[in-house]
Amino acid sequence: GGLRYHGMAPSICALYDAGLIEAVAVPQRATFEAAVMFARHEGIVPAPESAHAIRAAIDEALLAKQQGEKRVILFNLSGHGNFDLTAYDAYNHGRLEDYQLPEEAIQSIRERLPQVPEQVEA
Repeated sequence: GGLRYHGMAPSICALYDAGLIEAVAVPQRATFEAAVMFARHEGIVPAPESAHAIRAAIDEALLAKQQGEKRVILFNLSGHGNFDLTAYDAYNHGRLEDYQLPEEAIQSIRERLPQVPEQVEA
């Protein structure tokens, strides 16, 4: 629940292509679990978009702890979840489901995308 724009900004794409950042997929229930934990500890109900980043930050912190490493972990809290209270209600009442688009559907969508030439620098 929550994501209204499922693409990525050109700056994020460039950072990803340069290998400076990684992308991770986070299931909805794990996302909302992290959001509720964050709200209880910080007093802010995060937007689901931000909750994905919170989940990834928690996972990175747990991995660092497991590996005995100290890390600086930065994430972006971009908004509040006041417009997404129905998604929180669905999570709290066990109605929010994880869904992964089948690979066949992804391939079908990719095949229908227009071919756009890469931008050539002058």
